[in-house]
Amino acid sequence: MPGCLVLVVGPSGAGKDTLIRLARAALADDPRYVFPRRLVTRPPSADEDNDEIDEAAFADGCAAGRFTLSWRAHGLGYALPAEAGRRAADGQVVICNVSRRVVAEARRTCPRVSVVEVTAPPEILAQRIAARGRPQDGDLAARLAREGDVVADLTILNTGSPGDAASQLVAHLRAC
Repeated sequence: MPGCLVLVVGPSGAGKDTLIRLARAALADDPRYVFPRRLVTRPPSADEDNDEIDEAAFADGCAAGRFTLSWRAHGLGYALPAEAGRRAADGQVVICNVSRRVVAEARRTCPRVSVVEVTAPPEILAQRIAARGRPQDGDLAARLAREGDVVADLTILNTGSPGDAASQLVAHLRAC
C-alpha cells in the first residue's frame, strides 16, 4: 500500500498543532502513522514541539537537499527531515504541519500528498493568537490578512471542541 505525506496547513491560531497532537494520541498504537518533529531555527516551546536547528545547519541542509521540504517564515527556517519523505515512500502515513507556501512543491516532488486545511473565523483566530502572548507573533492584523491559495483534500473548520475537529483529521488519516 502506498504511503502518503499529509500536510496540515492553515492560518496561525487555527489549531493545527492541537489537532495533530490529538491525532497522534489517537493513533499512537498504529505504526503506519508517523508524526515527525519539524526542524526550526528556534528552541521548542509550549506552543511548538520542534527540534532546534541553527541557521548554518539549516542553510547547509537546504543547499545539500537534506530535507523533504524547507521554507522560511516569520524570520525563521523550517524543515521536514529527509526521514519524513522516506517513510512516506516506504508506505507510512506521515503527518506534518507545514506552510501553505510549500504545498505546490510537495505535490511536484513527493509521490503522494494529501492536504488538510485547518481554519476558523478571523475573530477566533485573533483571540487564539492574542492568548499566546508571544512577541514573535508580531502584527496580529498582518498575520490574519495572509491568504493561502491551497486546494485542500479536507478542510476542517475548527470552531467547536478540539476533539471533534481531531476526529475529522483522524478519519481522514485512516482513509489515506
